[in-house]
Amino acid sequence: MKSQVRGGTRWKRFAVVMVPSVAATAAIGVGLAQGALAASFSISGQEFKVKADSLVGKDFVQYGSVDGGKDLEGKPFAEPVAVSGFSEAWITNMCQSVVTPKVPFIGDSVTLRLEAGTEENKPVYAKGIYLDVSELKADAEFGKMDLGIAAGALNTGPDGKPVAGKPGIQPNTQANPFGFGQRAEDATLKNVRQKAWATTAATFKLPNLSLSLHRGTSEECYKG
Repeated sequence: MKSQVRGGTRWKRFAVVMVPSVAATAAIGVGLAQGALAASFSISGQEFKVKADSLVGKDFVQYGSVDGGKDLEGKPFAEPVAVSGFSEAWITNMCQSVVTPKVPFIGDSVTLRLEAGTEENKPVYAKGIYLDVSELKADAEFGKMDLGIAAGALNTGPDGKPVAGKPGIQPNTQANPFGFGQRAEDATLKNVRQKAWATTAATFKLPNLSLSLHRGTSEECYKG
């Protein structure tokens, strides 16, 4: 199952469910919690926040790209992002929030807050995940890291041929295949605070999913 694509007008579906990165209703959120569904999360012209105790991933890649489309008022926008990809990732105590400002008929901002992976030994699981990040703060550790690799060669082996199952440039994204890229066999990020424009995953499981809506901005996952 796949929800909205990036860049469209999404007022009627302003709710976001991470992966990364976009389900529009609680019903879809429950479906993600109960099974292994494809997911694509984004909001027109808005960043969303993600907080987690830890993210442990395999086959890390990162490269520069541009996210664009139309914002909630229908105006074009383009924002530079650092795309981070993993073949698999486990996220502990994840919180995701997004604020929709000036909601019609309500007269106030509305915050959607999603929490999952809150129980011990039951983390959020994602396969084939890409995060379009505009800001990241974390304590990070990388294993067997390669720097300065052309983005188009991130998923290639010693023979220069693509390796099945290894993440590279995500299809249908705006990225320079000859631009700077980096990769690592594994990555561990702790105390994660992240702002992102979009997240996609081939498979996303959200144990202990909790989704709620709140007036104002007091229930964002973190401030700043």
